[in-house]
Amino acid sequence: MTSSTRDIRPIYLDYMASTPIDGVVQQAMMPFLTTPLGWGNASAHHYYGQQLTTAVLQAAQDVATYINVQPNEIIWTSGATEAINLALKGAAYYYRRQGRHVIATTMEHPAVLATLEALSLHGFTVSLVPPTAEGLLDLDALASYIRKDTILISVTHVNSEIGTIQDIVQVGRLAKQHGLLLHVDAAQSPGKVAIDCAAASIDLLSLSAHKVYGPVGIGALYVRRQPKVQLIPQIHGGDQQGGVRSGSLPVASIVGMGAAFRVAHAQLADDRRRIADLNTKLRTQLSVLPGIVWHGATKQRVPHNLNFSIIGIDRNELLKTLPDIAVSTASACRGGLTKPSHVLQAIGVDDRLAENALRISIGRYTTAADVEQVGVALCTAIARLQRRSRHV
Repeated sequence: MTSSTRDIRPIYLDYMASTPIDGVVQQAMMPFLTTPLGWGNASAHHYYGQQLTTAVLQAAQDVATYINVQPNEIIWTSGATEAINLALKGAAYYYRRQGRHVIATTMEHPAVLATLEALSLHGFTVSLVPPTAEGLLDLDALASYIRKDTILISVTHVNSEIGTIQDIVQVGRLAKQHGLLLHVDAAQSPGKVAIDCAAASIDLLSLSAHKVYGPVGIGALYVRRQPKVQLIPQIHGGDQQGGVRSGSLPVASIVGMGAAFRVAHAQLADDRRRIADLNTKLRTQLSVLPGIVWHGATKQRVPHNLNFSIIGIDRNELLKTLPDIAVSTASACRGGLTKPSHVLQAIGVDDRLAENALRISIGRYTTAADVEQVGVALCTAIARLQRRSRHV
């Protein structure tokens, strides 16, 4: 890649949609892509299979260390979406004799909401708890939805659109008081916040690699073993992973996910401190804009995320003038839909503002120069559009 090629690429500020693969992760994966190790099957009993099994176990240990669980509680999946489906459907179908009521929030990721909608078509009742105006879950409100037939609560830890952090320790405590399972969607958490499944009494936790500088197409589900959580498998085949999730393991991707979690664990404090500084710098630059409306909690949020609207500014018109900046207009998993964000609607943002919201997400490779350039470009473009609108 030449410097001229790099110079014409937009500044990437969409890290909550997907992250670049870290160089350490690439190096860890290469032997399983370019050497005879890549020919083997982790289920085989010969030399190659044994080497691959060892690599998979090490990756499981790396992921388990980050979330404070045992490596034999990690189930590999094709990503967080599959992990969510396995957790919610698998648990709901297994425990349906105890009840058919599931609770989540109105601001969950589409993978959670769509899975719950599928369950509702098969005899389950789903209750969605609205958040506060800051995008936080009120525990008293959550408790009021619990019924005798409730079996499961599902909550997102870090929201992908507005960056708010839910208090999963308190949610876990509430779930255990009522004898309920707790599933946490933690796709956005690694590399941004610490996770302790034991302290939070989490039973099921879904993870993704490509949100934490690992490869796309690999994820994991933590399934508690003590006391054991049972799941009905959603994929059947060769009985891999104890029959919970069949299919030959993609070892290179698994190794990459393990390495990504190992790096994230080691760099968590430093990355968060540096990104918080960049967030403050950019937020200060943008706060001078008239009509800016910030979305999400002020304090209980990750520093990687800024979500805002400018009153009277059409974001599509704005982005047309900013080809050198790559930011998000909505969650990347909304399938290209242009309707207002359901997350912003859930916290009471009116449709006009929600339709014109921008999400900027800062990451490991964002520089101070990037933030300065983006801040100046945004302020200049918005001021120009505001002047134009006053003269129309």
